[in-house]
Amino acid sequence: MSDLLFSFQQFLDPETILSQGGFYIVCLIVFLETGVFFAFFLPGDYLLFLAGMFCASGRIDVSIIVMFTGILLSGILGNAVGYWTGYRTGPMLFKKKDSFFFKRKYVIMAEEFFHKYGGPALIISRFVPIIRTFAPIFAGIVRLDLRKYISFNILGALIWVSTMTLSGYFLQLKFPQLDDYIEYIIIGMIAITSMPLIAAVLKKWWQEKKKK
Repeated sequence: MSDLLFSFQQFLDPETILSQGGFYIVCLIVFLETGVFFAFFLPGDYLLFLAGMFCASGRIDVSIIVMFTGILLSGILGNAVGYWTGYRTGPMLFKKKDSFFFKRKYVIMAEEFFHKYGGPALIISRFVPIIRTFAPIFAGIVRLDLRKYISFNILGALIWVSTMTLSGYFLQLKFPQLDDYIEYIIIGMIAITSMPLIAAVLKKWWQEKKKK
């Protein structure tokens, strides 16, 4: 059991994913995390950032062009699967019982996020953990116009991957010593990207408290 837990922790560690799993595992994780509801816990933003860093430092044997293109396509396809899931089975998700791989509250959070920002929520959600996974699913549930969805999907993926992966790549080229601070970078990225989600949870908690 302890060996299984250790392996699972390694699978969630972006540094291990990049150094041992390589390009294809990165693309698989991005695909799953951007639209398959049971993969909401997988690393996202900082995995892209580190992918750019590792390309620049030569720690992964893939060019930045290949890495960028692979992640971009994976993010677009992942969201397409999320939309299809919501379109075909969306109402069932609201009735589905909570489990380790599914939390109904995340679908509700995505619903509120979507109603607040509309179609552009698909772009904004790329930068918000968990919401990133469930926003395309809810877009399918409400049956957002397919042309609009495709546009938001591609634009959101392009902005997200460009911001995260290319930032890591060019910062590593400019400051090669960044390799010595990977742990701090991961912690910082988690803190920054989690802030919108934490704010949303606190706001919801405060609203419920005021109703009592």
